Amino acid sequence: MMGPTLRTWLLAVVHVVAAQSLTNSTFSSAVPSSAWSPPNTSTTTTASSSSSFLTSLPVTTTSATPLPATTTSTTLTSVATETGPLTWPISEYPFTPFPTPTLAPIPPVYPETDPLNPPPIGTDYNVVPDFAPAWAAAYGKAQSMIANFTIEQKVNITTGVGWMNGLCVGNIPTVANFPGLCLQDSPLGVRFTDFVTAFPAGITAASTWNRALIRARGLALGQEFYAKGVNVGLGPMMNMGRVAQGGRNWEGFGADPFLTGEAAYETILGLQQSGIQATAKHYINNEQEWKRTQESSNVDDRTEHEIYAHPFLRSVMAGVSAVMCSYNLVNDTYACNNYKILSDILKREYGFQGYVMSDWGATMNTLSAVAGLDMTMAGDITLGSGTTYFGANLTAYVMNNTVSEARLDDMATRIIAAWYYMHQDQGYPNVTVDSFHPYNPLNQEVNAQSNHDQLVRQVAAAGTVLLKNEGNALPLTKPKSIVLVGSDAAPPVSGPNEYADQGGDPTGILAMGWGSGTTNFTYLISPYEAIQARAREDQTTVSWDFDNWNLDQAGNDAIPAEVAIVFINSDSGEAYITVDGNVGDRKNLTAWHEGDQLVLAVAAQNNNTIVVVNSVGPLIIEPWVDHPNVTAIVWASLGGNEAGNAIVDILYGAWNPSGRLPYTIAKNASDYPAQLVLGGTATDILSIDYTEGLYIDYRWFDAQNITPRYEFGYGLSYTTFEYSQLVITPIDASVDSAQEDLIQNWENGGASPIAEGSSTALWLHMPLFQVTFNVENTGPVYGGEIPQLYVHHPPSAGEPPSILKGFTNIELVPGQTGQASITISRYDLSVWDVVRQGWAKPNGTIGFSIGASSRDFRLNGTFPV
Repeated sequence: MMGPTLRTWLLAVVHVVAAQSLTNSTFSSAVPSSAWSPPNTSTTTTASSSSSFLTSLPVTTTSATPLPATTTSTTLTSVATETGPLTWPISEYPFTPFPTPTLAPIPPVYPETDPLNPPPIGTDYNVVPDFAPAWAAAYGKAQSMIANFTIEQKVNITTGVGWMNGLCVGNIPTVANFPGLCLQDSPLGVRFTDFVTAFPAGITAASTWNRALIRARGLALGQEFYAKGVNVGLGPMMNMGRVAQGGRNWEGFGADPFLTGEAAYETILGLQQSGIQATAKHYINNEQEWKRTQESSNVDDRTEHEIYAHPFLRSVMAGVSAVMCSYNLVNDTYACNNYKILSDILKREYGFQGYVMSDWGATMNTLSAVAGLDMTMAGDITLGSGTTYFGANLTAYVMNNTVSEARLDDMATRIIAAWYYMHQDQGYPNVTVDSFHPYNPLNQEVNAQSNHDQLVRQVAAAGTVLLKNEGNALPLTKPKSIVLVGSDAAPPVSGPNEYADQGGDPTGILAMGWGSGTTNFTYLISPYEAIQARAREDQTTVSWDFDNWNLDQAGNDAIPAEVAIVFINSDSGEAYITVDGNVGDRKNLTAWHEGDQLVLAVAAQNNNTIVVVNSVGPLIIEPWVDHPNVTAIVWASLGGNEAGNAIVDILYGAWNPSGRLPYTIAKNASDYPAQLVLGGTATDILSIDYTEGLYIDYRWFDAQNITPRYEFGYGLSYTTFEYSQLVITPIDASVDSAQEDLIQNWENGGASPIAEGSSTALWLHMPLFQVTFNVENTGPVYGGEIPQLYVHHPPSAGEPPSILKGFTNIELVPGQTGQASITISRYDLSVWDVVRQGWAKPNGTIGFSIGASSRDFRLNGTFPV
């Protein structure tokens, strides 16, 4: 603690700064009068001068985000750096909780919902579940529990016990009648234990574009966490694939906010249906691994709302229990110390009722509690340090009124309320995970796998994208001979868990990336094993060559085969592990292990060369993609336990490919609008400026007329589909008079109000239009199509040319015609107005297209608004 003289001086300074700064602030009206707003104490010149809050976002004062210049950014070795993180002065910070938004349930559109009983799975988003009653009941119970808690007890609810001081990666201790919490990775499986499933990665789930499968994956994953006694699953991950080389992109759901938001929404509904608390992470702008704790992601307000915050908005609408703030700075303030993003956007604007935890070691200050941080994880300042910013320090701050006891009550209430909200007070299983003692028999006490292998295989197959299929090279039909080439076809040399956290150069099939987002494989089916099994049925001769480096041998082995299948991969992960010079992020976008040369060597000798790619993200495949002997390309992403079987299902047609790309595959790495920012000294804080604004991934390619190799949303099938008979139908729904007034305001060009829950309000998200159309299977086999709806705003709106705002899936037999439906809300047609700080309808004609990808439009229409 500072001495009284210095503290008194700081108090005087902060009041003067506050008086000066609140007179001309775009965001000054964004914080409700019931909640305290922090002053700006920054002296840095990199933050926007148009906003005066310490933690606010830079603002574009015009209504349109300008189109970036055609020159793309490049990987930097000498970079701009920040003057230093903005910090909180010692002061007395009063607190008043944000009012809880309330609205009577309006079934079937707005049904009262318990997280254990979510809305039924559909092929489209047309229900807005109302979790408010469940949260209200949980809050009442939590407030009763803490009523007689001491300050120390309430602080203990907020403070992890420290790294490696409990069974789980994160642990909240028992306090009185509260049994504590077990928090455990990862987004694709229960980490650090036995007898669990390695599910397909998030990027593979997103590639299915199938809500039912994404929901089912979430439910099965949650059931395994529940069986192991884990209270809080640390997923899903929903950072955007802004940088194609980003190390943890594979944990997330791709490069589009709508697709990512829908995948996050369905995953959370599934996870929490199982009874565990889901965690939306990493909030926010953690899009690269290099210097992730020493970089400031500098993002304008509109881009933040429309791109990077959207998946978290959808998470709140899914009733998520927890949000994890990230390591990086956002506009010069650490994310876990950032009032604007934690309190104003998440808790006020989105009406989030759960709690915010830090990433492990991401708490930077005791006064992060004032910014909106509710729980520090793992509890230590640095992992294993035995020190903490919360604990005794937070107790002292509360006792001397630096942090209001009302704020501490709010923190403890949110954490305990989430426990009640998920009914974890009712016979929850004991923890059977020991994260730091792998040979403890406790890890083998419960087998959580069930029959989830079947779902893993299905999701991995559905998430596989067929990129090329010349002359109907696929599906295979009892070929006489096959040669498998490349180490990615093989089982790993030393077993599937040959590296801790998968952090090493893969010696076999790549089925997940590396880092904390992993789990142990109980088993792993490689393509070699799966194809051998199929070859026995077909009496096919199979040979193989797993040596990527002997190109002459690989070419010679391919000569006699009827089919040559080359398997290549590309890996990445979290920055605490470096693999072959890749510090989490990928150094480049080329295949590992000389993959390009391997394909060319085989294709030179075999005129039916099929390439299978297991990759964490996009690759530049120009060296061989147009080779006349490369007849098919199968993009298999990361398939989990059943990776090999899923690939065989695609190759032989047991599953007709229906996957679609969740990102753009470019012809050149420089075509992407954002690159890794490298360089910097050990003490530098890098500036990462999101100068592309709204023009992420395909939006940039469209705006700049750059031809990609394969566009976002692209994917082939073994059959063909035709679209027809487009109909747009307005949807009338009953709402109360207050909602009617807001609707009328929006229709007249007004923006959503600055209020609690304003961005998640029913009137904004309830279905407005139903778009129906026919899809006919005009090909020879049963198959599934993924129709996609892209909105085209008027030029004055300053939006990219096409924006994904809907998708569905439909399965048809040959000759069958089915009707598909996509619903659109007012939110889907709105843009963020930085001046009015709300969602508004652009002035002009809003068109849309429906098609098979972001560049393959089949039907076009206009919304009558």
